[in-house]
Amino acid sequence: MKILVVDDTITIRHIMLHLLRLLGYEELEEAVDGTHALHIISRQKIDLIITDIHMPKKDGFALVQEIKANPDLAHIPVMMVTCDADADKIQIALAAKVAGFIVKPFNLVTLERQLKLLMRKPECQHLQPPRLVSDD
Repeated sequence: MKILVVDDTITIRHIMLHLLRLLGYEELEEAVDGTHALHIISRQKIDLIITDIHMPKKDGFALVQEIKANPDLAHIPVMMVTCDADADKIQIALAAKVAGFIVKPFNLVTLERQLKLLMRKPECQHLQPPRLVSDD
């Protein structure tokens, strides 16, 4: 499974990539904003997108809108990550049909739990977890 991590903050992006590797995910790509993400998605098969909400050029909401509006991309699940625990923002993200949501700060256990929940959703059951992720 190939995962695209989208965040304008290099430290956060690298922490997310590191945590995903610890969970056994090896096929990882990274983008600095929504515009960069769309460029990557147009050239590679991406199975899951984990994106920040607040970014320059094209934020996470705009990225999700473009993905869901494109029939060739709409099947790609998107998980949003933000430091904004505002219930209104979470509702907007869920209304945009994101597959999951993580509030910063988060840790390995939180990320693993959210990925497991995501993979149980009917629209995400085609995603295959790495062998290191337990089924509990």
